[in-house]
Amino acid sequence: MSRINALFQRKSTRVLNVYCTAGYPALTSTLPVMEALQENGADLIELGMPYSDPLADGPVIQQSSSIALANGMTIETLFHQLENFRERISVPVLLMGYMNPVLQFGFERFCAEAARVGVDGLILPDLPEYEFETEYGAIIKKYGLDFIFLVTPETAKERVLRLDSLSSGFLYAVSSSSTTGSAKQLPAVEAYLERLQSYKLTNPVLVGFGIKDKESFDAAAAHANGAIIGTAYIRALEGSTDIAATTRDFLNGVL
Repeated sequence: MSRINALFQRKSTRVLNVYCTAGYPALTSTLPVMEALQENGADLIELGMPYSDPLADGPVIQQSSSIALANGMTIETLFHQLENFRERISVPVLLMGYMNPVLQFGFERFCAEAARVGVDGLILPDLPEYEFETEYGAIIKKYGLDFIFLVTPETAKERVLRLDSLSSGFLYAVSSSSTTGSAKQLPAVEAYLERLQSYKLTNPVLVGFGIKDKESFDAAAAHANGAIIGTAYIRALEGSTDIAATTRDFLNGVL
């Protein structure tokens, strides 16, 4: 059983997935940030691979990507940093990023390296369903990685069910058709989340985009298995001189 499936078997509600950008705020911050997240209550870690054109990310995460790239972060460097990370990190870890740099690295090589170091799954928002089914999905499965698709309030029921059948681990329910960090209020999407619940999906559902504090996390967790926080945490890390303390204070304000 994968770490992600084991997590949801053990904990079906209020699952917290926290996004962080690899190589931010400093090149050497990747593992200290991950350790701080694990120690302070994150159930899952979504590790962003910085890219110069992150389509689904808002300005805060885009800026963190720009800083990480300027710091020298690459996929090669990231895998070097993740060597033996499982000696310190036990929670599931996902790599989130975009196809261009992954293809430049080599897709199968990327999946092989991710599996080798102990990564659990992938989120690649710009990998289309058709290409996943005809080419890349088999490679991902070959290396035992989970793959998470995203759905939005505008995704038709048939497509939601299709993406649910292709996903493993969980389904990422984007709270609105916008970029990360958008300030849309969660009550506006309660009907959408209730609709997803009514579909009796195979996978657990985590809600992302706009989750930033205890109030929004509680609201998301009322209608899904948990939530994903990204922009608010990246903003908290900006200028931090003590990653452990910053992370502790931030997550104390969420959980």
